[in-house]
Amino acid sequence: MGVAAWIRPSQLRDRGILGMNCRNVAYINRYNRRSLFPLVDNKLQTKLLAEEYGVPSPKLKFVLREQHEITHIEQQLAGLDSFALKPAKGSGGKGILVVVGRKDEQFVKSSRAVIDIADIRRHMSNTLAGLYSLGGSPDVVIIEDLIAFDDCFAGYSHEGVPDIRIIVFRGYPVMAMLRLATHASDGKANLHQGAVGVGLTLDGGRCLNAVQFGRPLLLHPDTGRPLSNIAIAGWRDILVLAAQCYDMTGLGYIGTDLVLDKYRGPQLLELNARPGLSIQVANGQGLLPRLRHIEGLRHKRARTPEQRVDYVMREFASA
Repeated sequence: MGVAAWIRPSQLRDRGILGMNCRNVAYINRYNRRSLFPLVDNKLQTKLLAEEYGVPSPKLKFVLREQHEITHIEQQLAGLDSFALKPAKGSGGKGILVVVGRKDEQFVKSSRAVIDIADIRRHMSNTLAGLYSLGGSPDVVIIEDLIAFDDCFAGYSHEGVPDIRIIVFRGYPVMAMLRLATHASDGKANLHQGAVGVGLTLDGGRCLNAVQFGRPLLLHPDTGRPLSNIAIAGWRDILVLAAQCYDMTGLGYIGTDLVLDKYRGPQLLELNARPGLSIQVANGQGLLPRLRHIEGLRHKRARTPEQRVDYVMREFASA
């Protein structure tokens, strides 16, 4: 699918593309109570809520709230060969630092670049000051376990762990994509930074379409592996985990970001009450028909996450 296919307004309508204004007014404003936004805008609150509801997520190591705590940070990092450092209120992958190993007294990033403890301190200080947070407000630093790369993605993600974005509407998963890290994205699964977006079928987690920077792609740009071969095992369990996030937060329209850990299976990475629209580009189709379909179930919705997942796997099969 070429980029030109997304230019004409009539073609966008024919494909059922959800635009930003429609998303904001008809779905975010209507189905997401503003009082619930802090549950997902703050990654620390999301993590603590996931623990309360028994939703698996990477283990929290420690949290930094004040600048003076950075002074002796090497003592807290002494036993950690790998970890992920995140701003609690960051967005779009900003401020995330992934350390995959040590080299003497230095730290090795997922991109294989080497940094030292002074770099870590500087990054933490900037995070606390709000450099990466929404609106530039003061933030906290989260240090959590690094996800163990699942072998099923070998050759499909470069210098970083891929994640799965699933849009959940009123408890029903309605669209999914796999985001694959690249050298251009510095090992992060962020499409705006150059990660590859792979649209996935809802009935089986198979590749539908793939893009990088909005352009169609057949092979991973760093490894050369054909993206059409992607099929994610245990797909129903992944969808159920995403569906549970509706029951956990009460938010009717959310983006759920999940990862597959080699040893612990699907894990919740973070939630987004204002998920972006590029998932439609990755899938080569629009969200609107599915959202309207779920709205039509107003009086006969399935009750459990498992029932909701089974419904969409049947209704949106191979699409």
